[in-house]
Amino acid sequence: MDNSSSKNYMWFAAILALGFIIGAFIISGTWKKVARSNVTINVTGSASKELKSDLGIWEGSFANESVSMTEAYTKLKESNIKVKNYLVSFGFTEDKIKFTAINTTTLYEAKSDDYSYGKPKTSSSGKIIGYRLSQDVSVESADVDKIDKLSREATELINQGIAITSNPPRFLYTKLSDLKIEMIGLATQDAKLRAEQIAKSTGNKVGEVRSSKTGVIQINQKNSTEVSDYGMNDTSSLEKTISAVVNITFSID
Repeated sequence: MDNSSSKNYMWFAAILALGFIIGAFIISGTWKKVARSNVTINVTGSASKELKSDLGIWEGSFANESVSMTEAYTKLKESNIKVKNYLVSFGFTEDKIKFTAINTTTLYEAKSDDYSYGKPKTSSSGKIIGYRLSQDVSVESADVDKIDKLSREATELINQGIAITSNPPRFLYTKLSDLKIEMIGLATQDAKLRAEQIAKSTGNKVGEVRSSKTGVIQINQKNSTEVSDYGMNDTSSLEKTISAVVNITFSID
């Protein structure tokens, strides 16, 4: 082999070797990049916010009894007027006051001449002794403080001869749909901040979102920590706390 051919062969071998080395670096870098892209971090973010109900609902019921249905109806009508006047004097407009249809119950004479296990067993003799007419009433208002006060003071109607029952009020927040979206956004921001703090402590950076899962929204009484797999939706209190949780997986760059 002459010197010219030998030199060409050596150059070819050198170039080929260099190509192998460069290829090895490229493959190594690619595998490192692929392997690194599979590194993820999973974090849970949460957010909570206090809110006040913006709609209150009060419900009550009243009844009258008499030996005749006509008289019972007359008494109930008088009670209806007194209840309406009371609610109007409380500051509610008539269009916010709703009365249900009248419910009629026939009253029978009771007898206790039957015995069961040595104790009197009361039953009906079949004789009609009167009628009981009842009616439900409800009020809705954005003035939730007034609804709260009404629920505690409505029994004053008893002083007017009205047998009324005042039910616990219900308090709702009508802008809940928009608020839920806001809370999920805040919880997501919290999750990213947590991920960034963890990544920073190991000299890494947070990349793209790989997966996310939103937990159920919890709406509790203020300062309550009660949770449910199906979500809480408290309607008994004026002031509430809404909380949201999200679980997010980020890639690590």
